[in-house]
Amino acid sequence: MRNSPFWFVFLGLMVLLDFYVFGVIKGVCQGAGPRTRTVVFISYWILSGLAFLILLLLPVINFENLPKGLRNTLFTVVVALFFAKLVAGVFFLVDDIRRLFQWGAGKVFFSRTEGEQIQGDRISRSLFLSWLGIAVGGGLFSTLLYGLSNKYAYRVRRVPLRYPNLPAAFRGLRVVQISDIHSGSFTDKGAVQRGIEKLLALKPDLVLFTGDIVNNTADEMDGYIEVFSQVKAPMGVYSVLGNHDYGDYVKWPTPAEKEKNLETLKGVHARLGWRLLMNEHVILDRGGERIALIGIENWGAKARFPKYGRMSEAYPGTESIPFKILLSHDPSHWDAEVRPKYGDIDLTLSGHTHGMQFGVEIPGFKWSPVQYVYQQWAGLYEAGNQKLYVNRGFGFLGYPGRVGILPEITLLEFQSE
Repeated sequence: MRNSPFWFVFLGLMVLLDFYVFGVIKGVCQGAGPRTRTVVFISYWILSGLAFLILLLLPVINFENLPKGLRNTLFTVVVALFFAKLVAGVFFLVDDIRRLFQWGAGKVFFSRTEGEQIQGDRISRSLFLSWLGIAVGGGLFSTLLYGLSNKYAYRVRRVPLRYPNLPAAFRGLRVVQISDIHSGSFTDKGAVQRGIEKLLALKPDLVLFTGDIVNNTADEMDGYIEVFSQVKAPMGVYSVLGNHDYGDYVKWPTPAEKEKNLETLKGVHARLGWRLLMNEHVILDRGGERIALIGIENWGAKARFPKYGRMSEAYPGTESIPFKILLSHDPSHWDAEVRPKYGDIDLTLSGHTHGMQFGVEIPGFKWSPVQYVYQQWAGLYEAGNQKLYVNRGFGFLGYPGRVGILPEITLLEFQSE
């Protein structure tokens, strides 16, 4: 893509956006002193010039050879700057449309006291919309940069679960769920270790991992085996695969190489001491009573995600078990297949969405752009007697940070009603 006509069109649009936004900044700085204007203008063009230079050089440099931390920082600055200008530009465009309408109507509706400068029959830009656009764009840029500091800010979420059909022996069961490790994104092993220590401090009876242990290739876990192999529990650690674990987003030399990578990844789970469930189930016994743990391969209702999962293989044999937990990476599986066909699966555990690593969560309210794609995207959902919990992810992917949606370690506390 970096050598395609689209790439150069994109660069051209970035330049136009730079000059468009600068024109507004230049206008609102008219009342400032010469020194202030010089500092603002130079700072703007240094940032914009560096971002453009990085994008311009992408086709001729091997970006992947740069240190991962530097790559992440450069990526964040460039992307944050682009979206900040794009969002600010929306406000400026609204103002320009307003000005065009007024000019076409031949009337001026705003006076000096309303923040307008009137020069003859020329309709000048609204200072309010200009400053609002700058404030929102600048706020977005600052927020995305701040989010870099939150990527290892692990948060424990305690979730009480009540079921009338939970066997008495499992009352008080403490289950930790983690998801979406994405080890290929990590740059701070010590910070990851602190997250694992936070997990172990919860003293879970059972640990469940719901997929995406890597970004693309099995060797991304090489430096983290010793960290994640510490994750143990009296009743075991069980795991499933996520969409990134299959190597589907890598251009492999041959199909055999891709298959070899997947087999190596399965071996990683074994080295960690985790029991990988591949369209199968296990029966957990406690005090002579039983529950079923079902684990399937990735199954996504969205068209671009392959359906490797086979409930027809994993479910049979659990019919007589009074309580069932399903591990399924993609939460869209719940509405698409689990609820319509498997009404006796009490709890489904998923991840996948990361809460988009960007959003707002306050008591009684949560929002993220990902909710316009996934109906269930973070936290607990209920329908009839069935529940779904979507973990926000332990790691990160793409944007190397978290804004509002922090990395999660979930403690599920089971209770009988």
